[in-house]
Amino acid sequence: MRVVEFFIPMPDGVRLAADLFVPDDWPDLADAAVDGRRAPAILEYLPYRKDEGLERDWDLYAFVVDRGYVGARVDIRGTGRSEGVLPDREYSDEEWADGEAVIDWLAGQPWCTGSVAMWGISWGGFNSIQMAMREPPPPALKAIVAVDASDMLFTDDVHYIDGVMHVDEYVIMVDLLNAMTAAPGFPTDDDALAARFDRPPWFLTWLRHQRDGEFWQRPSLAPAYGRMRLPALLIGGWYDGYRDSVARMLERCPGPVKAIIGPWKHDWPHDAAPGPEIEWREEALRWFDRWLRDEDNGVDREPRLAAFMRDAHPPRTDLAEIPGEWRFEPGWPAEGVRPLAMRLRADGSLGEEAGGAASHALPYADASAGVEAGGWWGELRPDQAPFDARCLVYDSPPLPEPVEILGFPRVELRVTVRGADDARFVARLCDVAPDGTSTLVAGAARNGSQRDSAADPSPMAPGEPATIAFDLHVTSWRFPAGHRIRLAISNACWPMLWPSPTRFTMELAVGADASRLVLPVVPPMDADQARPAFAPATPKAAAPGHRSGEFLVPIDWSVRREGTTATSSWEGESWSEFPWGTERVFERLEFEVDTERPSDASAYGLARTDVELPGRTLSWRGELHLSTEEGSGFRYRYTRELTENGRVVRSREWEEEVPRDFQ
Repeated sequence: MRVVEFFIPMPDGVRLAADLFVPDDWPDLADAAVDGRRAPAILEYLPYRKDEGLERDWDLYAFVVDRGYVGARVDIRGTGRSEGVLPDREYSDEEWADGEAVIDWLAGQPWCTGSVAMWGISWGGFNSIQMAMREPPPPALKAIVAVDASDMLFTDDVHYIDGVMHVDEYVIMVDLLNAMTAAPGFPTDDDALAARFDRPPWFLTWLRHQRDGEFWQRPSLAPAYGRMRLPALLIGGWYDGYRDSVARMLERCPGPVKAIIGPWKHDWPHDAAPGPEIEWREEALRWFDRWLRDEDNGVDREPRLAAFMRDAHPPRTDLAEIPGEWRFEPGWPAEGVRPLAMRLRADGSLGEEAGGAASHALPYADASAGVEAGGWWGELRPDQAPFDARCLVYDSPPLPEPVEILGFPRVELRVTVRGADDARFVARLCDVAPDGTSTLVAGAARNGSQRDSAADPSPMAPGEPATIAFDLHVTSWRFPAGHRIRLAISNACWPMLWPSPTRFTMELAVGADASRLVLPVVPPMDADQARPAFAPATPKAAAPGHRSGEFLVPIDWSVRREGTTATSSWEGESWSEFPWGTERVFERLEFEVDTERPSDASAYGLARTDVELPGRTLSWRGELHLSTEEGSGFRYRYTRELTENGRVVRSREWEEEVPRDFQ
């Protein structure tokens, strides 16, 4: 395989940089058709700097080039090696218009059959969905594969998790990455810096949109799933924060949809931790063979869902492999699923019988509770018992036999809030082993002001009962006999969710016809039932001249408490070697909250990328300060700085107070 760089012209004259991955024995691409060599194209369209990503891309595309496809990795306008000015947001009009032009260009090349597919993980999965839902979609776009992507941006992306303000590692990463000029030269002239470094940080734009609405709905497939008519293969992981979209799209999209949900976090399934890994690209190419080459390979007649049923495992963040087994489902919801309603009872138990009515009070006394739940309802998590101890907890008796669930658990909470008109409601489903350790199975939250509408929030009425009902994030789990099912209810999940500003007391009505948990129980598989069989992951293909260290992600957080102040922090770093030099990345996040004054909360983020070139060292630095105090909005300050050999070349600062809008 070899890589050929092209600059694809846009209608306004801007050129987008593209790496094309083609077989070694192909002639010059302009003459490929003359040689009788034509292939469909698989497009990945990202802002994440293709030149620095060649190690990852080489491994990804070596597999598909050997199977008769051409891979195309394209930098979005104003990022990486592409020309133009950085757009003012994710998933912009410019991105979509350029995407259509890129697809048209690829389809029109003499080496292309005229058929194009899109695929990608995270951003590349998002915009694969978005290009496919265009009305009409680009004519040459025949199918997509979306890995770890979402159909619903306000509540399910990493900006307002479950409708609540969220500060993420992504925030500090992307707002510095966007500022960097193109490798390998990294120009520092005024024009280059004005097009990127001087552009406003995206987080400030997100902060100005604290409720659902046109800003978030425009790039979301939900709720208008009828727009997705192109064939879509969807891949998700039980430890990824974007997994819900797989189930929703499988159920609601009218076009051909197939899905795989496995035991992975936000990773490609052939290079994932935890495992077991699978060679998902084999499944992707079968999908593309069917829809781009019109091969009747039967992929569209197979069961629509392959799901990994997780067996119970200890609550550890370093598990290499998740126990469990694959199962087929003909569609969504799972076949034979039945709702198991478990009542929250006066004695702190869960059971099918309600028992007598009672009320359990939970003061919002510790806004720092929740670090054990992690950053975004994803990743492996540690023992939940310390978080459980700060919650209202309801346990089933030890199970007489295993219980398997596959779907969205749901909570219906009958609550009364006293002392405030703003509250968060957090629910976690856990598996409690006989030794008392508590493993997170699923969780979710609801912003009380969005109980009726995320687009039109309203205050809660203090002292008046209300029903807060919401789905937990989709999950699979086999609770073993002898274990207990636990539901833990809290009003905080920090630092994932920004704290409510006012202390209050929540009264939870239990027993009688009050609060309950509903589990999606599925029948166990029969011994002779057909099971998915995936090819094992192919060994990684090494890119020439590129080498990097693994980047740490926010899994294990450190916490310290001094008086009424709690601080949680994380940091990670990595390095990469390229033909032009070395890049070193460092990131740090720190959150602080006053447990007696939850209005007093802050987040600090630092991102730094050092680029070591012959005779020249550039250091790009971004520093975020976000805070709230009683009676104030979000106080935002972000500083960018670029130095060359220790001398400041450019510095910019943005500072603004944005009113809190039911956050």
